[in-house]
Amino acid sequence: MSRPQLPDGLEHVRTTDTFDTATVPAGLLRAHRVADSVWGNLVVHTGSVTFVFDDDPAHPITAGAGETVAIPPARQHHLELDEPATFAIEFHRIPSGSVPEAGSESTGLAAAPPDAVRDGGPPPSPR
Repeated sequence: MSRPQLPDGLEHVRTTDTFDTATVPAGLLRAHRVADSVWGNLVVHTGSVTFVFDDDPAHPITAGAGETVAIPPARQHHLELDEPATFAIEFHRIPSGSVPEAGSESTGLAAAPPDAVRDGGPPPSPR
């Protein structure tokens, strides 16, 4: 299976802080998805991270340092960390889509502390 690619024309919304095996939010290690109209992009800085689409577990994607994995909207997936690694996740939106609130881009970040997401734009509006 080939790696998905980010489509042209997406707008960068924000990037998480860099996570490692000690700081990765537990939600990223179990099934979760990015929001509708939002694309994720796993960016591996050091080590390697295994990325698994839950609808195709027989074809995991191993991304090493300097590699990325595009994550389509609403497609359930999880990460596996078998060795020390550092990585971040970028969030991009389809221009016609709404801007998600910080932390709501992925169900895997739902339990992340507020400072675990670095804002790439204006602060989210209060609810």
